[in-house]
Amino acid sequence: MKKLLVSTAVSAAMMLSVTTANAADYVIDTKGAHAFVNFKIKHLGYSWLHGRFNTFDGKFNYDAKSPNASQIMVNIDTTSLDSNHAERDKHLRGKEFLNVDKYPTATFKSTSIKFEDDSGQVTGDFTLHGVTKTITFEIDKVGEGKDPWGGYRVGFEGETSLKLTDYGIDYNLGPASTHVDIGLFIEGIRQ
Repeated sequence: MKKLLVSTAVSAAMMLSVTTANAADYVIDTKGAHAFVNFKIKHLGYSWLHGRFNTFDGKFNYDAKSPNASQIMVNIDTTSLDSNHAERDKHLRGKEFLNVDKYPTATFKSTSIKFEDDSGQVTGDFTLHGVTKTITFEIDKVGEGKDPWGGYRVGFEGETSLKLTDYGIDYNLGPASTHVDIGLFIEGIRQ
């Protein structure tokens, strides 16, 4: 999951504002469903609860010759949380967890990216539940090249682990469930 979030952050970081001559702007391909924001958390320490956010968008700026100049920005609609169980989703969207009526959006904006070959780290400001923290996650470049429709694409994945109480979410899920893993799988279309 850490690699997933990192991917989203990397993609978003790359899209923000880089002035490198060869850098290109990319939009995260959510329309074609070629990007995902997933999460998982231990359930009582016995199994994993998996879910995703169905609605999000973002952009990034990327140049393979100067990847460390990349930037990324991602916006996540927290009301779109989907764990494949309607009653649980209602609870997770409620005041004890995400409180989506008050905080309908989570955001990530990169502040630095460090690549070594096709792997790296993205650091940036992540806002969730009205709290902003600096996070870092591992990322991997999946690939890049021309698509069958005359466009050009690049993809990343990354993930990180977030401590729930750092974001004001203090519902007691037990000692094995204090952190949630967030993963981002991003495919961007060059603009």
